[in-house]
Amino acid sequence: MGITTKDLANICNVSRTTVHRALHGTGRINPETKKKILEVAEQYGYRPDMLARGLVKGKTFQIGVVIMDVNNRYFSQMLSEIETAARQEGYFVNVTMHEQNPELEKEQLLRLVDYHVDGIILSSINGGTEYKKFLQELETPVVTIDNRVDAGIPFVASDGYRAIQEAMADIMSRGYERIAFVCPPLADARKTNIYTHQERLAAYQDAMARKGKAPMVFSDWDYLEKTEKYLRSSGKKTAFLCTGDMIALDMIEYLKLRELEAGKDYGIMGFDNIDFLKYVSPRLTTIDNSVKQVANAAVELLFQLINKEENVNTERILGFRIVEGETL
Repeated sequence: MGITTKDLANICNVSRTTVHRALHGTGRINPETKKKILEVAEQYGYRPDMLARGLVKGKTFQIGVVIMDVNNRYFSQMLSEIETAARQEGYFVNVTMHEQNPELEKEQLLRLVDYHVDGIILSSINGGTEYKKFLQELETPVVTIDNRVDAGIPFVASDGYRAIQEAMADIMSRGYERIAFVCPPLADARKTNIYTHQERLAAYQDAMARKGKAPMVFSDWDYLEKTEKYLRSSGKKTAFLCTGDMIALDMIEYLKLRELEAGKDYGIMGFDNIDFLKYVSPRLTTIDNSVKQVANAAVELLFQLINKEENVNTERILGFRIVEGETL
């Protein structure tokens, strides 16, 4: 059985209130007394009773995170950053996945609420006013990332529209005569919330319209063969703007096997700047959508809601940057 605060008080010959002040950095306490208490706590391997502390404060010191999966490096990186930020606040992260199943997402949220988590960060595939009502009735603070659910639901994301606009300007400046947008998740528009992809699509279409060019959108999961046919259908300089790095990498590999080289026979740009791109050759030109900044902003906002702070900005749209590679 671990040492308790009562044991620490007896060993150090101080009150339990003084021990509490030393361990939690609150109230007035003699620096030498605090140092002694902390040294003894470390010597005896003191660990706080989080359940007891939670009962006193009315908190569990846990937050929930609901994401699609961890196979996509974007979500793995996001989860890692959220866990680090939450741990620094003394919180444990309870992670669950909806696997692109709208009903499973609801079930996972209800399960987290049953565990009395203090708040939830959600990458949702549900949306609309009815789902907004569902989230509000949970009576647990929820911050959404990636896909916007509805007005009034706290939301943190990078500016996907402006990112695609700048990407299009960059691609056009390189003399590409045809620019196709590759976004397979659009195929799921009737089943799930794909706000982030629709936002990127709108930016692409607007950029093409301003240049008087006809858009070409690949919006199905069988895009590989179709993009090859499109590339070979004309001798014009052609580029592909992909809504995710993994989509772009799959295309590069597929076309490489058909003796078509990225950066030479065609141009291609991804979206996310996932961490293992540094190991891939040719290096993919991509858009960094500020995963670390989004994760930290989401955690910060969630704690503000948990602590019921006033005048909180519940919508935060963050920046991005184009990462130069070798594929344009």
